[in-house]
Amino acid sequence: MTFPALTAFYGALLALLYVALSAWVVAGRLTTDVLHGDGGDRRLLKRIRIHGNFAEYVPFALLLVGLYEAGGGGPAVVRSLLIVLLVARLLHPVGMLAPKDSPQQFACRGGGVIATFLVLGLAAILLLLR
Repeated sequence: MTFPALTAFYGALLALLYVALSAWVVAGRLTTDVLHGDGGDRRLLKRIRIHGNFAEYVPFALLLVGLYEAGGGGPAVVRSLLIVLLVARLLHPVGMLAPKDSPQQFACRGGGVIATFLVLGLAAILLLLR
């Protein structure tokens, strides 16, 4: 098994994005004076859910891609999956903040969700085929 260097690199980029999302939630908490939960503030709730959605999907996707890379998966496939994941996780918050039923919401939020699911599904299938 080899060290999954590509996954480590993109994992580090995604970790920085996670830190930024975390700071954004903390700033929202300070602004609204809400230490726990969302305090009924819809904007804070959106921030919390954007952060939570990232935390729910990214670690599992990185694990699957990292296992595929460590098991000898091709670098082009690994890099492609990780770039799609990074772009998806950048698009998702933009879509979450877009006006309801707007093209931006569908393109960014929907596109981010679909791309994240594709990375998870393709990585899982690639691992099963190895």
